[in-house]
Amino acid sequence: MDLGLDGKRAFVAGSSSGIGRAVAAGLLAEGAHVVVNGRNAEKLEKTRKELETEYGPRVHAVVADVSNGDAAAAAVREAVTRLGGLDVLFTNSGGPPAGLFESLEETAWRRAVELLLFSTVRMVKEALPSLGKSAQPRIVHLASLTVKQPVHGLVLSNAVRAAVVGLAKSLSQELAERQILVNVVAPGIIDTERVRELDEANAAAQKRSVEEVAGERVKTIPLARMGKAEEVAALVVFLASARASYITGSTIAVDGGLIRGV
Repeated sequence: MDLGLDGKRAFVAGSSSGIGRAVAAGLLAEGAHVVVNGRNAEKLEKTRKELETEYGPRVHAVVADVSNGDAAAAAVREAVTRLGGLDVLFTNSGGPPAGLFESLEETAWRRAVELLLFSTVRMVKEALPSLGKSAQPRIVHLASLTVKQPVHGLVLSNAVRAAVVGLAKSLSQELAERQILVNVVAPGIIDTERVRELDEANAAAQKRSVEEVAGERVKTIPLARMGKAEEVAALVVFLASARASYITGSTIAVDGGLIRGV
């Protein structure tokens, strides 16, 4: 199937590792030109070189911490300059720390809003002028299963990621006239550094082994395994493609059946 991404220009936030890196690789595999992004210059350059070795000189790197709104906007602006325009914006900024409501200070809430919501707002604002000139404009936000099924101990993610979904739904309606499609991908339990960190935090809090906690987590998934970053990326790449021309305003889970709601 030709996804119509050959020659398209994409900015992939938070792509030095994990799901973001898999998204960048997926887009490159379809012929897109991609700007990868991360806050650690050394790690990002290593990723860029690896991707360039596999896919050729269609990958660029912009170092920026997108949890900072100004830096997020500047990163998109630099990507547009490097690529000569933009067709695909993929927003991704990692996750806030775990914690129960009463254990979190107001500063943690402010940081979570900056990390998840305001960084997304700034990236979209900066990208819109270029996306408006694209023949195939796409915005894909990375969220979490928490936007459909809150997870105990992740109140920051439960609350603030839902705001990103509300933003995406609003944008899908506001931008429809310009044919800019906006969707959200909500991963379940994916084998990434983030999930391993959560397992370690839960194990420490419960005074149990990480292996025991991780094993119990997997048992909650109907497919009886964690997902792979590439499995999430496959959906993102499809939503960025010409084949997804009538999908907008949707939040789609990649969760192995974990979310119980209909």
